Amino acid sequence: MDYVYGPGKNHLFVPGPVNIPEPVLRAMNRNNEDYRSPAIPAMTKNLLEDVKKIFKTSAGTPFLIPTTGTGAWESALTNTLSPGDRTVSFLIGQFSLLWIDQQQRLNFNVDVVESEWGQGANLDILAEKLAADHSHTIKAICIVHNETATGVTNNLATVRKLLDHYRHPALLLVDGVSSICALDFRMDEWGVDVALTGSQKALSLPTGLGIVCASPKALEASKSAKSVRVFFDWNDYLKFYKLGTFWPYTPSIQLLYGLRAALDLIFEEGLGNVIARHTRMGKATRLAVEAWGLKNCTQKEEWYSDTVTAVLVPPYIDSAEIVKRAWKRYNMSLGLGLNKVAGKVFRIGHLGNLNELQLLGCLAGVEMILKDVGYPVKLGSGVAAACAYLQNNIPMIPSRI
Repeated sequence: MDYVYGPGKNHLFVPGPVNIPEPVLRAMNRNNEDYRSPAIPAMTKNLLEDVKKIFKTSAGTPFLIPTTGTGAWESALTNTLSPGDRTVSFLIGQFSLLWIDQQQRLNFNVDVVESEWGQGANLDILAEKLAADHSHTIKAICIVHNETATGVTNNLATVRKLLDHYRHPALLLVDGVSSICALDFRMDEWGVDVALTGSQKALSLPTGLGIVCASPKALEASKSAKSVRVFFDWNDYLKFYKLGTFWPYTPSIQLLYGLRAALDLIFEEGLGNVIARHTRMGKATRLAVEAWGLKNCTQKEEWYSDTVTAVLVPPYIDSAEIVKRAWKRYNMSLGLGLNKVAGKVFRIGHLGNLNELQLLGCLAGVEMILKDVGYPVKLGSGVAAACAYLQNNIPMIPSRI
């Protein structure tokens, strides 16, 4: 039972944590077992190989760390960099801000490129910095692929092109927490050196696994990186990989079984189909927002996110009241506006194990809430716009053809 009971099912539309599929819940509903037995290393070996597929890498080395995305950030930084190293990092929203704060507290020399919230990373400034850095003082480019506070997706392929154009050896470190397994992500093709995600986002698991994947270049950098790390040290993992036992400390057995089930569901649907589904839901949500007469926080179409939409509200409405009303009256959870956009936006998360009819239920709920708080929305307008698009674009379910 919910801690605070509400009839029916809670409609969870925050951009993480997300809905957990029933097969994953059932897979995790098990007792503890000895992680040193032959079973867990055998499962872990297969998981590590399969995790590479969601990053689209054959060369990368993955690490399944019992942590959150914040811990995965720290793992990426401390294993590849030394105190005082110069990084270029883009401040475009709350989560990129937090990663910058972490870099600064770890004593890196952070060159912050700030954009207005609702805009993507300013890659023109990145080009200028790379062109001017003849002595290669920049050791890493740190970028959030999908900023969930504002619903902005950055173009990683362009970042790689700039690095290659200026023949710059800086590492490319990418936060893919709310993108990997939902948006197009190509670690090898885009030359990403460290990519990371969290289990509670598009993988549709509980919070508790930080999944990091390192390129050969990143592994080589880890050999000389002087940042202090203990719990997050890749070398400890690599020692146990060689031994065939895989774990330097006790893993969450239940999360490993959950990850196995989650990956199986993704592969059964097909990763390409999963990404296409997210594309449809992002487009449908934006059409609904437009039909309501509201604006997207994201300022250009090229930055639109297909995992979260941040909706701007008129000045006379406090967006926090929309989120409160959703939970108190309709048993629905929407995302708050954070920091600079607090009170100005509410966020609709549309990622993970979610289908189009679930999304339409959310959009109908949002319309009623907008009416509740005094916004003159025409009931059914956003739902109709989304329906018209989805009815023409939803394919047959591949496994049911």
